[in-house]
Amino acid sequence: MTNQWLTMSMGDLGRGIGAGDIDPLALTETFLDAIKTHEFTDRIYARLTESRALAEAAAASKRAASGHRVGILDGVPISWKDLFDTAGVVTEAGSALLKDRVPTQDAAVLRNATAQGLICLGKTHMSELAFSGLGLNPVTATSPCVNDLEAVSGGSSSGAATAVAFGLAAGAVGSDTGGSVRIPAAWNDLVGLKTSGGRLSSDGTVPLAPRFDTIGPLCRTVEDTALLLAALEGGPAPDLRGASLKGVRLLVLENGLTDARDQPRAGFDSALGRLMDAGCIVKRAHLPIVDEALTMSGVLFTTEAYATWYDKIEAQPDLMFAEIRDRFRAGGQYTGVEFVRAWQRLDDIRKEYNAAVAGFDAVVLPTAPIMPPNVERLMTDHAYYIEENLMALRNTRIGNLMGSSGLTLPTGLPSTGILLHGAPMAEARLLRLGAAAEAVLA
Repeated sequence: MTNQWLTMSMGDLGRGIGAGDIDPLALTETFLDAIKTHEFTDRIYARLTESRALAEAAAASKRAASGHRVGILDGVPISWKDLFDTAGVVTEAGSALLKDRVPTQDAAVLRNATAQGLICLGKTHMSELAFSGLGLNPVTATSPCVNDLEAVSGGSSSGAATAVAFGLAAGAVGSDTGGSVRIPAAWNDLVGLKTSGGRLSSDGTVPLAPRFDTIGPLCRTVEDTALLLAALEGGPAPDLRGASLKGVRLLVLENGLTDARDQPRAGFDSALGRLMDAGCIVKRAHLPIVDEALTMSGVLFTTEAYATWYDKIEAQPDLMFAEIRDRFRAGGQYTGVEFVRAWQRLDDIRKEYNAAVAGFDAVVLPTAPIMPPNVERLMTDHAYYIEENLMALRNTRIGNLMGSSGLTLPTGLPSTGILLHGAPMAEARLLRLGAAAEAVLA
Protein backbone atom coordinates (compact mmCIF):
# COMPACT_ATOMS: atom_id res chain seq x y z
CA MET A 1 0.00 0.00 0.00
CA THR A 2 2.80 2.43 0.85
CA ASN A 3 4.08 2.45 -2.74
CA GLN A 4 0.65 3.69 -3.83
CA TRP A 5 1.09 6.68 -1.55
CA LEU A 6 3.85 7.99 -3.83
CA THR A 7 1.41 8.57 -6.70
CA MET A 8 -1.73 9.57 -4.80
CA SER A 9 -3.05 13.11 -4.88
CA MET A 10 -2.47 15.41 -1.94
CA GLY A 11 -6.21 15.54 -1.32
CA ASP A 12 -6.50 11.76 -1.21
CA LEU A 13 -3.50 11.47 1.10
CA GLY A 14 -5.02 14.06 3.40
CA ARG A 15 -8.35 12.28 3.44
CA GLY A 16 -6.54 9.02 4.15
CA ILE A 17 -4.84 10.61 7.13
CA GLY A 18 -8.18 11.97 8.34
CA ALA A 19 -9.77 8.53 8.07
CA GLY A 20 -6.95 6.95 10.05
CA ASP A 21 -5.77 4.86 7.09
CA ILE A 22 -2.47 6.72 6.63
CA ASP A 23 -0.02 7.73 9.34
CA PRO A 24 1.82 10.98 8.50
CA LEU A 25 5.10 9.69 9.92
CA ALA A 26 4.93 6.48 7.88
CA LEU A 27 3.93 8.53 4.84
CA THR A 28 6.91 10.88 5.23
CA GLU A 29 9.30 7.98 5.78
CA THR A 30 7.96 6.37 2.60
CA PHE A 31 8.72 9.50 0.58
CA LEU A 32 12.16 9.93 2.17
CA ASP A 33 13.02 6.30 1.41
CA ALA A 34 11.86 6.74 -2.18
CA ILE A 35 13.98 9.88 -2.54
CA LYS A 36 17.10 8.25 -1.13
CA THR A 37 16.88 5.26 -3.47
CA HIS A 38 15.77 6.98 -6.70
CA GLU A 39 18.23 7.04 -9.59
CA PHE A 40 17.61 10.74 -10.29
CA THR A 41 17.52 12.06 -6.72
CA ASP A 42 20.73 14.06 -7.10
CA ARG A 43 19.31 15.71 -10.21
CA ILE A 44 15.99 16.57 -8.56
CA TYR A 45 16.73 17.44 -4.93
CA ALA A 46 19.42 19.95 -4.03
CA ARG A 47 19.17 18.81 -0.41
CA LEU A 48 16.77 17.05 1.92
CA THR A 49 15.45 18.47 5.19
CA GLU A 50 15.06 15.03 6.73
CA SER A 51 15.22 15.91 10.42
CA ARG A 52 12.70 18.70 9.94
CA ALA A 53 10.40 16.46 7.89
CA LEU A 54 10.41 13.69 10.48
CA ALA A 55 9.77 16.10 13.36
CA GLU A 56 6.89 17.74 11.48
CA ALA A 57 5.48 14.34 10.55
CA ALA A 58 5.63 13.11 14.14
CA ALA A 59 3.71 16.19 15.26
CA ALA A 60 1.15 15.65 12.49
CA SER A 61 0.71 12.03 13.62
CA LYS A 62 -0.06 13.19 17.14
CA ARG A 63 -2.60 15.71 15.87
CA ALA A 64 -4.27 13.07 13.72
CA ALA A 65 -4.42 10.60 16.60
CA SER A 66 -5.98 13.18 18.92
CA GLY A 67 -8.47 14.48 16.36
CA HIS A 68 -6.89 17.93 16.16
CA ARG A 69 -5.71 18.15 12.55
CA VAL A 70 -5.39 21.74 11.34
CA GLY A 71 -6.60 21.04 7.80
CA ILE A 72 -6.96 18.49 5.04
CA LEU A 73 -3.26 18.71 4.07
CA ASP A 74 -1.99 18.27 7.64
CA GLY A 75 0.70 15.60 7.38
CA VAL A 76 1.17 15.67 3.58
CA PRO A 77 4.83 15.91 2.38
CA ILE A 78 5.85 18.40 -0.33
CA SER A 79 9.03 19.85 -1.83
CA TRP A 80 10.22 23.45 -2.14
CA LYS A 81 12.15 25.12 -4.95
CA ASP A 82 15.59 26.14 -3.74
CA LEU A 83 14.80 29.84 -3.72
CA PHE A 84 12.44 29.69 -0.74
CA ASP A 85 14.34 30.43 2.44
CA THR A 86 14.51 27.62 5.00
CA ALA A 87 15.77 28.56 8.45
CA GLY A 88 19.18 27.06 9.11
CA VAL A 89 19.25 25.23 5.76
CA VAL A 90 21.25 26.26 2.70
CA THR A 91 19.23 28.10 0.03
CA GLU A 92 21.28 28.78 -3.12
CA ALA A 93 18.75 29.40 -5.93
CA GLY A 94 20.72 27.09 -8.20
CA SER A 95 23.75 29.37 -8.29
CA ALA A 96 27.34 29.20 -7.08
CA LEU A 97 26.99 32.94 -6.41
CA LEU A 98 24.90 31.99 -3.37
CA LYS A 99 26.90 28.92 -2.31
CA ASP A 100 26.43 28.06 1.38
CA ARG A 101 23.90 30.86 1.90
CA VAL A 102 21.96 29.98 5.08
CA PRO A 103 18.82 32.02 5.91
CA THR A 104 17.80 32.59 9.51
CA GLN A 105 14.07 32.15 8.98
CA ASP A 106 11.58 30.50 6.65
CA ALA A 107 9.99 32.25 3.71
CA ALA A 108 6.50 33.57 4.45
CA VAL A 109 4.78 30.98 2.25
CA LEU A 110 6.73 28.18 3.93
CA ARG A 111 5.69 29.47 7.35
CA ASN A 112 2.06 29.46 6.22
CA ALA A 113 2.30 25.95 4.80
CA THR A 114 3.99 24.66 7.93
CA ALA A 115 1.23 26.18 10.05
CA GLN A 116 -1.23 24.14 7.95
CA GLY A 117 0.69 20.96 8.78
CA LEU A 118 2.46 20.40 5.46
CA ILE A 119 5.73 18.48 5.70
CA CYS A 120 8.89 20.01 4.18
CA LEU A 121 10.81 17.18 2.45
CA GLY A 122 13.58 19.32 1.01
CA LYS A 123 14.76 21.80 -1.62
CA THR A 124 14.65 21.10 -5.36
CA HIS A 125 17.03 22.06 -8.17
CA MET A 126 16.22 24.93 -10.51
CA SER A 127 17.58 27.06 -13.34
CA GLU A 128 20.33 29.35 -12.09
CA LEU A 129 18.75 32.32 -10.28
CA ALA A 130 15.48 31.27 -11.98
CA PHE A 131 16.47 32.93 -15.27
CA SER A 132 15.57 30.28 -17.85
CA GLY A 133 12.51 28.40 -19.00
CA LEU A 134 14.48 25.26 -19.83
CA GLY A 135 15.74 23.90 -16.51
CA LEU A 136 19.28 23.38 -17.83
CA ASN A 137 21.78 23.95 -15.00
CA PRO A 138 25.35 22.65 -15.39
CA VAL A 139 26.35 24.54 -12.23
CA THR A 140 24.24 22.40 -9.89
CA ALA A 141 22.13 19.79 -11.71
CA THR A 142 19.71 19.40 -14.61
CA SER A 143 16.51 17.52 -13.81
CA PRO A 144 15.32 15.04 -16.47
CA CYS A 145 11.89 15.27 -18.09
CA VAL A 146 9.65 12.43 -16.94
CA ASN A 147 8.70 11.68 -20.57
CA ASP A 148 12.19 12.00 -22.12
CA LEU A 149 15.20 11.38 -19.91
CA GLU A 150 17.53 12.98 -22.47
CA ALA A 151 15.56 16.24 -22.40
CA VAL A 152 15.29 19.09 -19.92
CA SER A 153 12.31 19.16 -17.59
CA GLY A 154 11.44 22.83 -18.02
CA GLY A 155 12.40 25.74 -15.82
CA SER A 156 13.01 27.37 -13.77
CA SER A 157 11.08 25.14 -11.31
CA SER A 158 12.67 22.03 -12.83
CA GLY A 159 13.17 19.93 -9.70
CA ALA A 160 9.79 21.01 -8.35
CA ALA A 161 8.00 19.43 -11.31
CA THR A 162 10.12 16.30 -11.45
CA ALA A 163 9.84 15.68 -7.70
CA VAL A 164 6.09 15.26 -8.20
CA ALA A 165 6.26 13.56 -11.60
CA PHE A 166 8.69 10.89 -10.38
CA GLY A 167 6.74 10.28 -7.15
CA LEU A 168 9.24 11.96 -4.82
CA ALA A 169 6.82 14.54 -3.40
CA ALA A 170 3.04 14.75 -3.17
CA GLY A 171 3.13 18.33 -4.40
CA ALA A 172 5.66 21.11 -4.92
CA VAL A 173 6.03 24.87 -4.63
CA GLY A 174 7.79 26.87 -7.33
CA SER A 175 8.00 30.39 -8.65
CA ASP A 176 6.98 31.89 -11.99
CA THR A 177 8.45 35.08 -13.47
CA GLY A 178 7.95 34.25 -17.15
CA GLY A 179 6.62 30.69 -17.10
CA SER A 180 8.72 28.91 -14.49
CA VAL A 181 5.81 27.02 -12.89
CA ARG A 182 3.73 26.41 -16.00
CA ILE A 183 6.43 25.17 -18.40
CA PRO A 184 7.84 22.40 -16.16
CA ALA A 185 4.30 21.47 -15.11
CA ALA A 186 3.26 21.07 -18.75
CA TRP A 187 6.37 19.17 -19.83
CA ASN A 188 5.91 16.73 -16.92
CA ASP A 189 2.12 16.29 -17.28
CA LEU A 190 1.16 18.20 -14.13
CA VAL A 191 -1.17 21.01 -13.15
CA GLY A 192 0.64 24.29 -12.54
CA LEU A 193 -0.73 27.60 -11.25
CA LYS A 194 0.77 31.03 -11.84
CA THR A 195 -0.75 33.27 -9.22
CA SER A 196 -1.34 36.98 -9.68
CA GLY A 197 1.45 39.32 -8.63
CA GLY A 198 1.12 40.08 -4.93
CA ARG A 199 -1.36 37.29 -4.23
CA LEU A 200 1.27 35.37 -2.23
CA SER A 201 3.94 37.02 -0.12
CA SER A 202 7.45 36.96 -1.60
CA ASP A 203 9.04 37.63 1.79
CA GLY A 204 11.99 35.28 2.12
CA THR A 205 12.02 34.34 -1.57
CA VAL A 206 15.19 34.89 -3.62
CA PRO A 207 14.10 37.41 -6.30
CA LEU A 208 14.65 37.51 -10.05
CA ALA A 209 12.56 40.41 -11.37
CA PRO A 210 10.33 41.45 -8.46
CA ARG A 211 7.70 43.23 -10.57
CA PHE A 212 7.01 39.94 -12.37
CA ASP A 213 7.90 37.33 -9.73
CA THR A 214 5.03 35.14 -8.57
CA ILE A 215 4.71 31.92 -6.54
CA GLY A 216 2.64 28.88 -7.41
CA PRO A 217 1.95 25.16 -6.84
CA LEU A 218 2.81 22.23 -9.11
CA CYS A 219 0.47 19.31 -8.44
CA ARG A 220 -1.19 16.22 -9.85
CA THR A 221 -4.73 17.61 -9.78
CA VAL A 222 -6.61 20.89 -9.80
CA GLU A 223 -8.00 20.08 -6.36
CA ASP A 224 -4.47 19.71 -5.01
CA THR A 225 -3.53 23.01 -6.61
CA ALA A 226 -6.45 24.77 -4.93
CA LEU A 227 -5.67 23.18 -1.56
CA LEU A 228 -1.98 24.07 -1.76
CA LEU A 229 -2.76 27.64 -2.81
CA ALA A 230 -4.94 27.98 0.29
CA ALA A 231 -2.16 26.64 2.50
CA LEU A 232 0.41 29.01 1.01
CA GLU A 233 -1.73 32.06 1.73
CA GLY A 234 -3.25 30.80 4.96
CA GLY A 235 -6.84 31.10 3.74
CA PRO A 236 -9.77 28.95 2.67
CA ALA A 237 -9.54 26.80 -0.45
CA PRO A 238 -11.69 27.72 -3.46
CA ASP A 239 -14.88 25.67 -3.70
CA LEU A 240 -14.60 23.51 -6.83
CA ARG A 241 -17.88 21.61 -6.41
CA GLY A 242 -20.38 21.74 -9.25
CA ALA A 243 -17.99 23.33 -11.74
CA SER A 244 -19.30 23.12 -15.30
CA LEU A 245 -18.17 24.02 -18.81
CA LYS A 246 -21.67 24.73 -20.12
CA GLY A 247 -21.66 28.18 -21.68
CA VAL A 248 -18.05 28.91 -20.70
CA ARG A 249 -16.57 31.43 -23.14
CA LEU A 250 -12.96 30.85 -24.22
CA LEU A 251 -10.81 33.11 -26.37
CA VAL A 252 -8.11 31.27 -28.32
CA LEU A 253 -5.22 33.72 -28.45
CA GLU A 254 -3.82 33.01 -31.89
CA ASN A 255 -0.60 34.88 -31.06
CA GLY A 256 0.29 31.76 -29.06
CA LEU A 257 -0.22 29.45 -32.04
CA THR A 258 2.36 31.18 -34.25
CA ASP A 259 5.21 28.76 -34.99
CA ALA A 260 3.81 26.21 -32.53
CA ARG A 261 5.31 22.82 -33.33
CA ASP A 262 3.30 19.77 -34.29
CA GLN A 263 3.02 17.94 -30.95
CA PRO A 264 2.14 20.93 -28.75
CA ARG A 265 -0.34 22.06 -31.38
CA ALA A 266 -1.88 18.57 -31.59
CA GLY A 267 -2.23 18.37 -27.81
CA PHE A 268 -3.81 21.81 -27.68
CA ASP A 269 -6.22 21.16 -30.56
CA SER A 270 -7.30 17.85 -29.04
CA ALA A 271 -7.91 19.41 -25.64
CA LEU A 272 -9.76 22.38 -27.10
CA GLY A 273 -11.99 20.07 -29.11
CA ARG A 274 -12.98 18.15 -25.99
CA LEU A 275 -13.72 21.38 -24.14
CA MET A 276 -15.97 22.49 -27.00
CA ASP A 277 -17.74 19.14 -26.97
CA ALA A 278 -18.40 19.69 -23.25
CA GLY A 279 -20.13 23.01 -23.88
CA CYS A 280 -17.45 25.68 -24.18
CA ILE A 281 -18.06 28.52 -26.62
CA VAL A 282 -14.81 29.31 -28.45
CA LYS A 283 -13.81 32.46 -30.30
CA ARG A 284 -10.43 33.22 -31.85
CA ALA A 285 -8.45 36.43 -32.11
CA HIS A 286 -4.97 37.73 -32.77
CA LEU A 287 -4.21 40.73 -30.55
CA PRO A 288 -1.44 43.00 -31.93
CA ILE A 289 -0.93 44.57 -28.50
CA VAL A 290 0.24 41.18 -27.21
CA ASP A 291 2.91 41.03 -29.91
CA GLU A 292 3.95 44.55 -28.98
CA ALA A 293 4.24 43.63 -25.33
CA LEU A 294 6.37 40.58 -26.19
CA THR A 295 8.83 42.78 -28.06
CA MET A 296 9.40 44.71 -24.82
CA SER A 297 10.28 41.59 -22.80
CA GLY A 298 14.01 42.28 -23.00
CA VAL A 299 13.91 45.73 -21.51
CA LEU A 300 11.23 44.84 -18.95
CA PHE A 301 12.44 41.50 -17.59
CA THR A 302 16.15 41.57 -18.29
CA THR A 303 16.86 45.09 -17.08
CA GLU A 304 15.19 44.45 -13.75
CA ALA A 305 16.86 41.06 -13.37
CA TYR A 306 20.33 42.45 -14.10
CA ALA A 307 19.79 45.41 -11.79
CA THR A 308 18.72 42.99 -9.05
CA TRP A 309 21.83 40.80 -9.43
CA TYR A 310 24.43 43.20 -10.87
CA ASP A 311 26.71 43.32 -7.82
CA LYS A 312 26.75 39.56 -7.28
CA ILE A 313 27.22 38.73 -10.96
CA GLU A 314 29.99 41.18 -11.69
CA ALA A 315 31.89 40.31 -8.51
CA GLN A 316 32.29 36.67 -9.67
CA PRO A 317 30.98 36.28 -13.24
CA ASP A 318 33.00 33.15 -13.95
CA LEU A 319 30.96 31.20 -11.41
CA MET A 320 27.91 31.38 -13.66
CA PHE A 321 26.70 29.25 -16.56
CA ALA A 322 27.62 31.48 -19.50
CA GLU A 323 24.21 31.36 -21.17
CA ILE A 324 22.51 32.60 -18.00
CA ARG A 325 25.22 35.19 -17.23
CA ASP A 326 25.03 36.64 -20.73
CA ARG A 327 21.26 36.80 -20.58
CA PHE A 328 21.48 38.83 -17.38
CA ARG A 329 24.09 41.12 -18.88
CA ALA A 330 21.83 41.85 -21.83
CA GLY A 331 19.81 43.95 -19.40
CA GLY A 332 22.66 46.43 -19.22
CA GLN A 333 22.07 47.68 -22.76
CA TYR A 334 18.91 49.61 -21.90
CA THR A 335 18.72 53.09 -20.45
CA GLY A 336 16.61 54.13 -17.51
CA VAL A 337 14.44 56.13 -19.89
CA GLU A 338 13.78 53.05 -22.02
CA PHE A 339 12.89 50.98 -18.96
CA VAL A 340 10.44 53.54 -17.58
CA ARG A 341 8.86 54.16 -20.99
CA ALA A 342 8.42 50.42 -21.50
CA TRP A 343 6.61 50.10 -18.18
CA GLN A 344 4.40 53.08 -18.97
CA ARG A 345 3.45 51.50 -22.29
CA LEU A 346 2.88 48.09 -20.68
CA ASP A 347 0.50 49.65 -18.16
CA ASP A 348 -1.55 50.99 -21.08
CA ILE A 349 -1.38 47.67 -22.92
CA ARG A 350 -2.66 45.84 -19.84
CA LYS A 351 -5.73 48.07 -19.79
CA GLU A 352 -6.35 47.50 -23.51
CA TYR A 353 -5.84 43.76 -23.12
CA ASN A 354 -8.18 43.45 -20.12
CA ALA A 355 -10.86 45.34 -22.05
CA ALA A 356 -10.40 43.07 -25.08
CA VAL A 357 -10.76 39.82 -23.09
CA ALA A 358 -13.33 41.00 -20.54
CA GLY A 359 -16.16 39.05 -22.16
CA PHE A 360 -14.38 35.69 -21.81
CA ASP A 361 -13.97 33.30 -18.91
CA ALA A 362 -10.41 32.50 -19.95
CA VAL A 363 -7.87 33.09 -22.69
CA VAL A 364 -6.43 29.78 -23.95
CA LEU A 365 -3.29 28.79 -25.85
CA PRO A 366 -0.68 26.01 -25.80
CA THR A 367 1.33 26.21 -22.59
CA ALA A 368 4.59 25.85 -24.50
CA PRO A 369 4.80 25.94 -28.31
CA ILE A 370 7.72 23.48 -28.26
CA MET A 371 8.56 20.10 -26.73
CA PRO A 372 11.30 19.66 -24.10
CA PRO A 373 14.68 20.24 -25.84
CA ASN A 374 17.60 17.83 -25.75
CA VAL A 375 20.12 18.46 -22.94
CA GLU A 376 23.26 17.62 -24.93
CA ARG A 377 22.32 19.84 -27.84
CA LEU A 378 21.49 22.74 -25.52
CA MET A 379 24.96 22.44 -24.02
CA THR A 380 26.76 22.45 -27.37
CA ASP A 381 24.65 24.60 -29.70
CA HIS A 382 24.39 28.23 -28.60
CA ALA A 383 21.88 29.24 -31.28
CA TYR A 384 19.67 26.29 -30.36
CA TYR A 385 19.77 27.25 -26.66
CA ILE A 386 18.73 30.84 -27.39
CA GLU A 387 15.93 29.85 -29.77
CA GLU A 388 14.50 27.12 -27.55
CA ASN A 389 14.61 29.23 -24.38
CA LEU A 390 12.79 32.12 -26.02
CA MET A 391 10.20 29.84 -27.62
CA ALA A 392 9.64 27.87 -24.41
CA LEU A 393 8.77 31.09 -22.58
CA ARG A 394 6.83 32.82 -25.36
CA ASN A 395 3.27 31.83 -24.45
CA THR A 396 3.59 31.76 -20.68
CA ARG A 397 5.31 35.14 -20.64
CA ILE A 398 2.14 36.69 -22.05
CA GLY A 399 0.44 36.00 -18.72
CA ASN A 400 3.24 37.67 -16.76
CA LEU A 401 3.24 40.69 -19.04
CA MET A 402 -0.52 41.08 -18.74
CA GLY A 403 -0.58 40.41 -15.00
CA SER A 404 -2.95 37.48 -15.48
CA SER A 405 -3.50 34.43 -13.35
CA GLY A 406 -2.64 31.26 -15.26
CA LEU A 407 -3.37 27.54 -15.05
CA THR A 408 -1.84 24.79 -17.18
CA LEU A 409 -3.52 21.40 -17.52
CA PRO A 410 -2.22 18.22 -19.18
CA THR A 411 -3.81 17.57 -22.57
CA GLY A 412 -3.33 13.80 -22.54
CA LEU A 413 -0.51 13.98 -25.10
CA PRO A 414 2.75 13.68 -23.13
CA SER A 415 4.59 16.91 -22.35
CA THR A 416 1.91 19.15 -23.83
CA GLY A 417 -0.36 21.48 -21.91
CA ILE A 418 -3.32 23.76 -22.44
CA LEU A 419 -2.91 27.12 -20.71
CA LEU A 420 -5.86 29.07 -19.32
CA HIS A 421 -5.21 32.71 -18.48
CA GLY A 422 -7.70 34.39 -16.16
CA ALA A 423 -8.17 37.85 -14.75
CA PRO A 424 -5.77 39.16 -12.09
CA MET A 425 -6.67 37.94 -8.58
CA ALA A 426 -9.33 35.62 -10.05
CA GLU A 427 -7.64 32.36 -9.08
CA ALA A 428 -10.77 30.89 -7.48
CA ARG A 429 -12.76 31.34 -10.67
CA LEU A 430 -9.88 30.02 -12.78
CA LEU A 431 -9.50 26.93 -10.59
CA ARG A 432 -13.23 26.17 -10.85
CA LEU A 433 -12.93 26.36 -14.62
CA GLY A 434 -9.82 24.19 -14.39
CA ALA A 435 -11.62 21.58 -12.33
CA ALA A 436 -14.39 21.31 -14.92
CA ALA A 437 -11.85 21.14 -17.76
CA GLU A 438 -9.78 18.53 -15.94
CA ALA A 439 -12.81 16.23 -15.70
CA VAL A 440 -13.18 16.39 -19.47
CA LEU A 441 -9.46 16.12 -20.32
CA ALA A 442 -8.56 13.31 -17.90
